[in-house]
Amino acid sequence: MSSENTTHILTQTVDHLSELYALKGLFHEHREGDPLPSGKALEEIVELARATIFPGFYGHSSVKSQTLKYQIGVNIERMHKLLSQQILAGLCFGLTAEDAEACGCHKAESEICLEHASDLATQLIAKLPEIRSTLATDIQAAYDGDPAASSQGEIISCYPVIKALINYRIAHELYLLGVPLIPRMMTEMAHSETGIDIHPAATIGKYFTIDHGTGVVIGATCIIGDHVKLYQGVTLGAISFPLDNEGNPIKGIPRHPILKDNVVIYANATVLGRITIGENCVVGANVWVTRNMRANTRKYNKEKIDNLDLEFNHGTGI
Repeated sequence: MSSENTTHILTQTVDHLSELYALKGLFHEHREGDPLPSGKALEEIVELARATIFPGFYGHSSVKSQTLKYQIGVNIERMHKLLSQQILAGLCFGLTAEDAEACGCHKAESEICLEHASDLATQLIAKLPEIRSTLATDIQAAYDGDPAASSQGEIISCYPVIKALINYRIAHELYLLGVPLIPRMMTEMAHSETGIDIHPAATIGKYFTIDHGTGVVIGATCIIGDHVKLYQGVTLGAISFPLDNEGNPIKGIPRHPILKDNVVIYANATVLGRITIGENCVVGANVWVTRNMRANTRKYNKEKIDNLDLEFNHGTGI
């Protein structure tokens, strides 16, 4: 191919890729002075939060009781600064150009927006003791539910569910504070790291655990009670999406399951729709559930005996 033809093809490609009609919904136009959310900054925030909530297990391993207050203080100061910046970025990202112009968010120096972001960051950090207390119940649930676990320290250090729940419980508080985008970015970071996908809008009680964790999905409108345990591959999802008059999915309606206290759902089970799984229910592995379950009931697939079982059992094996 000649140099002239190559230049022509490349120029045409640039023109096609730059056409605004083809970029509808795919292009975030930068507004002068507006920050953009930073995945790298959010990663640092999560690491600081983990080190603050579980000092010695995350962050500086050399932390001692004599230096604990200093280390946490340094972490909190850094976390507040970064979180304020990222919340501001999230607030600006969620605005249209008209909204930004109206409220003054088109200027990064806007004192109102900076102060609001700082206040939200402060409120989140003030929740960290409560978040740690709840996470402590999750650790206890994981330890009590796994005979292979030798200590709670092993749970904190090694189990993916704890990393996913740290991100989720922080993201959920940010969601309740009305912070856009940032909560979802945090839970998706945990999704990439652990294979556990928890939407920040979901409501999850205390003493919650996921054994192994890989492939678990918890939808946005799920409500999960206390002392609930899931196994790998469980999906708490929606059956369908009601459409409006124009054929678009209706957002924000309850469409995911409610799990009451003391529910156990085994590996690869799928629970769909706005149904209620009552207290003390057990859902077996590989089961599909789309209807309510009364309290204290079980649903599982009956075991089938195949020809190999009949031929090789009772000491007549290969």
